[in-house]
Amino acid sequence: MSTLILTSIFLSAVLCVTLLLMPQQINAARAFYVFGDSLVDSGNNNYLVTTARADSPPYGIDYPTGRATGRFSNGLNLPDVISEQIGSEPTLPILSPELTGEKLLIGANFASAGIGILNDTGIQFLNILRIDRQFELFQEYQERVSEIIGSDKTQQLVNGALVLMTLGGNDFVNNYFIPFSARGRQSSLGEFSQLLISEYKKILKLGARRVMVTGTGPLGCVPAELASSRSANGECAPEAQQAAAIFNPLLNQMLEGLNREIGSDVFVGANAFDMNADFINNPQQFGFVTSKVACCGQGAYNGQGVCTPLSSLCPDRNAYAFWDPFHPTEKAIRLIVQQIMTGSVKYMNPMNLSTIMALDSRI
Repeated sequence: MSTLILTSIFLSAVLCVTLLLMPQQINAARAFYVFGDSLVDSGNNNYLVTTARADSPPYGIDYPTGRATGRFSNGLNLPDVISEQIGSEPTLPILSPELTGEKLLIGANFASAGIGILNDTGIQFLNILRIDRQFELFQEYQERVSEIIGSDKTQQLVNGALVLMTLGGNDFVNNYFIPFSARGRQSSLGEFSQLLISEYKKILKLGARRVMVTGTGPLGCVPAELASSRSANGECAPEAQQAAAIFNPLLNQMLEGLNREIGSDVFVGANAFDMNADFINNPQQFGFVTSKVACCGQGAYNGQGVCTPLSSLCPDRNAYAFWDPFHPTEKAIRLIVQQIMTGSVKYMNPMNLSTIMALDSRI
């Protein structure tokens, strides 16, 4: 075979590999911003005076470093696994001193455990980054980035970003349903859900190209609810389930309405209820031994109190759907992200994240 032919074959192979890699390289350069509560907090509360924290063992027992990081997980959390799937580095907490220089261009995590859509949600946790404060920090973040790449490129970075927004669950479990709650006394579940949606709509003015908004999971099926007086014989607590059943359709309607107003599919609804319900209702099908008992906790279903070094701890986290009384294990999170990436319109409306990345890489 002649040298010319060999060279031609080699160059063709290089071109094919280059073309295959280009979308991933483009996508990996896309900034990722995370807003929300403990389901997506990667450690901001470590830097705050708050009781809502996950910075001591056994949290992080399966994290690559084996140490607690502030993630409410035995290992990686939802934003971590999404970053992994889109070929990006994990976003650092906005309060982390390590978030400097070029790391700012990857994005940032603004989430804070305990917060909700309403500012009076989570007041029992003292100092947390409420959603208004998260957005203030987002503005400060943009100023920091502008010092590195200039204001025009910063605006391009933000406009082309992928955003994850996870709010709503705490407004029920840490506000409406807590004993002697003013919200619970003043309004019905339907009225309260309408209020949440009205306030949420005001929040969703980010200017990003794509914003993934997660609904609430099956609130009544977490171990904390199974261990409460609201549950009968370890069955999902009906009132909390009703809250999710009212809130989630209203959220979907609101997101669809915003997309119609904009004339583009900016907002993507992630059906966290069904994503979680799949393995909660059929744990063995997904390789779990139980979806009722938390891996770390105490009392009935390990659902009472919080996960601490003194808690009962399961030896095999992969056998459990729930890590602590409220939060899924990394294995369960990976199942959720699988649906975020490739799930049908039942799970991701109007499109999944793989489709989003493919479409946006052409722009």
